[in-house]
This record gives sequence, C-alpha cells and structure tokens, in this order.
Amino acid sequence: MKSNTNTKVILLHPSIHKQSGAVSSSSSSFSSTHRLWLVFIVTVFTLAFTITLLNSTMPSSISPTSQASAFTAPIPPSISDALLHYAATSNATTIHMSSSELTSIATTLTHCSPTCNFLIFGLTHESLLWQALNFNGRTVYLDENEFLVSKFEQSHPGIEAYDLSYTTKVSDMSELISVTKSAVKNDCRPVQNLLFSECKLGINDMPNHLYDVPWDVILVDGPRGYFANAPGRMSAIFTASVLARSKKVGGSNSNSKTHVFVHDFEREVERICSDEFLCEENLVETVELLAHFVLERMEENRFEFCKNSTSSLSTSLPSSNSVSLSSGDDD
Repeated sequence: MKSNTNTKVILLHPSIHKQSGAVSSSSSSFSSTHRLWLVFIVTVFTLAFTITLLNSTMPSSISPTSQASAFTAPIPPSISDALLHYAATSNATTIHMSSSELTSIATTLTHCSPTCNFLIFGLTHESLLWQALNFNGRTVYLDENEFLVSKFEQSHPGIEAYDLSYTTKVSDMSELISVTKSAVKNDCRPVQNLLFSECKLGINDMPNHLYDVPWDVILVDGPRGYFANAPGRMSAIFTASVLARSKKVGGSNSNSKTHVFVHDFEREVERICSDEFLCEENLVETVELLAHFVLERMEENRFEFCKNSTSSLSTSLPSSNSVSLSSGDDD
C-alpha cells in the first residue's frame, strides 16, 4: 500500500520584512515631525503670551504726559527765592536792581509760566538770573556792545543774544519824539512790523524772526543813557511799545497782554518816553526805579499810542541841552 504524504514548505521572502520595516519607519518619522511642529507652536504661543502679560502688567517708567509736565513745570518757589536772594545780596554793594525790583519782574515771569517769551534790552548784572527764572521759556538779550554779546555767549552756551546799532543820542530826545509823533500815521504807527519801518525811533535791525515772536514780557534796561552822547533808551521804549501792540495772538498763544518794565524810570528820558509810548493809563506799579506797564494788543486801524494823547509830561518836553541825566552806569 502506497502511502501518499505531501510535505508543504512555507518560505518567507525577505522583501516582506523590508516592506513592513519601511512602513514602520515611515510612520515613526511622520509622527516625530508632527511632535516637533507641535512643540514649536506651543513654544511660540507661550513666548507671545508671556511678553503680552509682562507689557500689560508692568507700567512704563515715564509716560508722555509725565515727560511733558517735567519739561513745562514752573520753577519751584524755593529755587526762585534762592536765586532772588543771592542776586539781591550781590547787588547790595553795587548799583544794580534792588530786591524789590527783582521780585516784581520775577513774579510776572512766574505768572506767565510755563512758557514765557522774554525780551531784554541790555546785558546787565541780572542777565543770568532772568535766564534761570525763565528756564522753560525763551529769553532773548539785545545789547549795543558787540564784543560783550560775543563774550557773553561764549561764556554761557545756550544764551540767545544779539547786538544792535543805535543811531540816537540822549541829547536829541525832544526832536526825535516830535518827529515820531508827526509820523504816527505812517512809519511810526503803533501797530506794524518794524522790520520794514523807516521810523527814526524804531529798531529795524533785529534778527528778522524776532519781530514775529509774541513777547509776553519786555524789560528795557539798556542801552546806556547816563550822558548826553549816549544812545539812550528812546528807541528801546518805542520798539517795546510797538512789539506789544502788534502782538500776534492765535493758536497756542491766547494772551493779548504784554508786560513792559522800564528801569531807571526816575530819569527824564525813560519817564517821558514811557509816558509818550507806553502811556500813563497802562502803568500798573512803580517799584523804586522800576516802572511796570501792561499793554494790550491793538487793532491796525488805531493811530494813537495813548488814549490821552496830551499828557502833562509830553506837553512840556525839555530842550535838548536840559535833559536830566543820572550819574554812574545804567545797569
């Protein structure tokens, strides 16, 4: 009897292992890539959230408002008082402004803070004091001495000072006032841009841009005026008067008034010219040798400096050789 036994052999092809290994490797690589992208995205979002949280919880050290207030805050009273004290003490042994006169001007500067346009005729002992008291504003000096102006600017960087050429003489005051009054409707009118004026008392050689500045305070403490051939302060007083009455108002500047101080007011030139062009009705106080006027902006169609154009002083102008002069320096 023949036995029939079939033996079956199963062969495993190597390619089967290779294929399964490739599938496994591809799946593993795909999932690793996904994990990396997931970690990257989570990291980015975490960093963004952290930065946003820090910015929202930590206040800025200096805000724009605080920066603005830091630069426009008025000078502290303690510093102002100290400056006035030492200036007055220094002046005690010399012929300069007294403590009361200094305080009068300083008070006005304080009231027009934080930004005040301050024009000063004459470089004097008090010049640096004015710059310090008006540290938030603009202070400009005008003086007849070109060398002194140059030296002052070199010694004190940041100071704005210009030299002027005066053609007037104290001895010619009466004639100059008469000529000016006769041209009050033309070259010597109260409201105008003096840059284009031919008025003999008008100062037209200042830097052009100064004529457009709305001056809040003007101090006339120069040029020299204590001898007959000195230029005198006729032009400075007249020019201050025109600048105040021609003041441009608008925009950020709504103040139509200008404070004008005249030092050495006891002298005839200062007193008569002030009465003619600054006017008695605008005189608010006199402190020793200092006169304080407050002038309002005037319309262009006005041709009189004063409401009362025939004052007691102007009707009796002294002759050219009888103008009273004080001895000593002006400042």
